[in-house]
Amino acid sequence: MMFPLIAVDIGNNRSKFGWFAGESSDPLPVPDRTFALANGDELAGLAEWLGDAEAGLRWWIGSVNRPAATRLIEWLRDRRPDDPITLLAAGDLPLRVALPRPDMVGIDRLLDAVAANRLRESGRPAVVVDVGTAITVDLLSADGAFQGGAILPGIAMSAQTLHTFTDLLPQIDMSELDGPPPPLGKDTVAAMQSGLFWGALGAIRELVDRLAAGTPGGAEVFLTGGAGPAVADLLGPAARHVPHLTLTGVALAARGVRQPLR
Repeated sequence: MMFPLIAVDIGNNRSKFGWFAGESSDPLPVPDRTFALANGDELAGLAEWLGDAEAGLRWWIGSVNRPAATRLIEWLRDRRPDDPITLLAAGDLPLRVALPRPDMVGIDRLLDAVAANRLRESGRPAVVVDVGTAITVDLLSADGAFQGGAILPGIAMSAQTLHTFTDLLPQIDMSELDGPPPPLGKDTVAAMQSGLFWGALGAIRELVDRLAAGTPGGAEVFLTGGAGPAVADLLGPAARHVPHLTLTGVALAARGVRQPLR
């Protein structure tokens, strides 16, 4: 891997960028600094974040949003023509995917698995939870193979659905919560907050329990995503929140992949 590099995680609604300045002795390298923006925002903020970075920065991109990835690549080719770009695919990753069609699995799920494999205890399976626009709960075997898992609507997506498909339920912003809402809602908004948050937590807990059932010695649990810290606390001491898990997966995948786009 050549440094510095920019790891990019392009999600359904937001793109996150991580600057990795050099090798790290830690089991899981973390970005030296990060930046995020909504996929519809102008990329001028990205230019400001980059500052006067020299030409030749290496960009490694994991994306589940093709239009947003295309927009970024075109912007880079126009603004930073000397920067090599690699758009990661499943076959690029240091990960065995025990599924018939690895290319049909969201690259974000696989990148989370790459990073989780650096954290889990050798010979012990792991469950990886990403609490984002969509919530994913996936299983890694004791030898680190990606086994698949579950995908369910994220909290914000569910809130939008309640508003869209009803006449009287309002649009609410779950990001404004300072912590878990009371289970007993005393008005409509509070009741929606309760159902959305605790319903998502219950689904995650049930999936974690079922995926880990029967694994030798139990499975380690790693969480990432915006609501990851709150969910990890409520899942108990076995669950660990890991910020920037996907970005770190991108950085780890930057070793030994195919030639960049230019």
